[in-house]
Amino acid sequence: MAQQHHRREDEEEHRRDPGAGAGPELGGDAEISSLKTATTTTVMGNGNEQVYNEKDYLVTWDHDDPANPLNWSAVYRGWLTFILGMLAMAASLASSILSPANPVLARYLGVSDEVVVLQVSLYVLGFCFGPSVWAPVSEVWGRRVSILPAMVGLAIFTVATGVSKNAASVFVTRFFGGVFGSGPVSNVSAALGDIWTREYRGIAVSFYAVAVVGGPTLGPVIGSALLVDPSLGWRWTMYITAMFIGFIVVLSFFCFPEVSPPILLKRKAQRLRKETGDNRYWHPQERIKIDVKSIVTKQFSRPLKMLLTEPMVAVIAFYASFVFSILYLSLEAFPIAFAEMRGWSTVVSSMPFVASFVGIICALVINIGNQPRYIRVSKAAGGRPVPEARCPPMIIGGVLFLAGLFLFGWTAAPKYHWILPIIGCAFIGAGFNSIFQQCISFLVDTYGPYAASATAANTILRSIFAAGLPLATRPMIRAIGLGSSMSILGAVATALVPVPILFMRYGLALRRQSKFAPVFE
Repeated sequence: MAQQHHRREDEEEHRRDPGAGAGPELGGDAEISSLKTATTTTVMGNGNEQVYNEKDYLVTWDHDDPANPLNWSAVYRGWLTFILGMLAMAASLASSILSPANPVLARYLGVSDEVVVLQVSLYVLGFCFGPSVWAPVSEVWGRRVSILPAMVGLAIFTVATGVSKNAASVFVTRFFGGVFGSGPVSNVSAALGDIWTREYRGIAVSFYAVAVVGGPTLGPVIGSALLVDPSLGWRWTMYITAMFIGFIVVLSFFCFPEVSPPILLKRKAQRLRKETGDNRYWHPQERIKIDVKSIVTKQFSRPLKMLLTEPMVAVIAFYASFVFSILYLSLEAFPIAFAEMRGWSTVVSSMPFVASFVGIICALVINIGNQPRYIRVSKAAGGRPVPEARCPPMIIGGVLFLAGLFLFGWTAAPKYHWILPIIGCAFIGAGFNSIFQQCISFLVDTYGPYAASATAANTILRSIFAAGLPLATRPMIRAIGLGSSMSILGAVATALVPVPILFMRYGLALRRQSKFAPVFE
């Protein structure tokens, strides 16, 4: 009776928070939640027929179950959050650390300055295709299997880039590096959802966001420092990155356990069957199989359908993709402004990326500061997610972001003091982090059972944006100037500022009209 009582408590908690203890692709799988668990089944035992209700033997968490990641100590979960952040940072660091070597690499490969940018664009484009592999792996076999082998593959292709001798091999290895690097980037947020409740998940994701966007901003600084030593050169940017990835993989192998609740419950069911000899214990995860049709539906067709038919997905994904692409545009724009226009050295001209990173860290105050308010609003709604409560930081971030674009663009000329464009870089970083994190949280809160597809739509769009915009940066700046280029982008940013305000006002009405967003009255 006690076990049944605890099962009812768990089921009630799941009804109150469909995403509790699960990441976007598992916490919201309509396929899993729709499995019939009340089917009456007949089994043969010792020649006798036994009729039982499967639901009575569905394995769930016991009260205060020590195997439940949500019951682990806060210190231990904080340690796991750090490891997950380092995994994501290593993958994102690999995207930008080679960018300071673009001029040298272009001469070595015999390509133009515009073409060599493909080494960044193709890596980011890999983020578009990789999740279609790693998300199903995570769903069926768990977080460790979807993250650690992907990191090993990333290390291998990073070394392969380092030993490449022609443009084709550099570009191909960079693309596949991105495919493998998308494993941790796309699954770490899901793992954080496994170990933190909604009340604290926002704080954990805030620190994770600093790590995942810190990679692209710190990469150019590290790459520039390596290029200063003539005995190293561009190849060592890849070798050092591979070493860092290898260190994080070894650390994770020994210190990062499986955290996916469905996987852990499946193991619990297997253990109960072995210990009791009763084969009736089961969990739906044991019946999940990788199916090509479901992969195509979840990773491509449904995300594209939501992108085209769901106004909230389309607008939020566009906003998140726009600010994300500016992060990679800066890999080209900052060197033009500070190295070419001001004549700064390679290392010194990478310092604006530090300013962006400082802005990203400062945005923690905005994002974490909104958490108490979000918790109050959520509790007032009966513990339900309230997407509109995610919007205030986006408003602040939007203003900072557009201010940063205009300030950087129009004070980059040498006649202005260098601190002005540096401040603009910091504003861009702060605005980016405030907007991007809340956009993702908004989609997860809004689409519950279909959060995986909603975030996949965002991943597809942002990867395309981030791959394409850097390629256009140098030609655009050469054609119309840095100030005008940033003004065009600033105008887009200005047009997007009202988005969170409109969603705060009309978000509930839009959710009621949606075919995918659950609304709890």
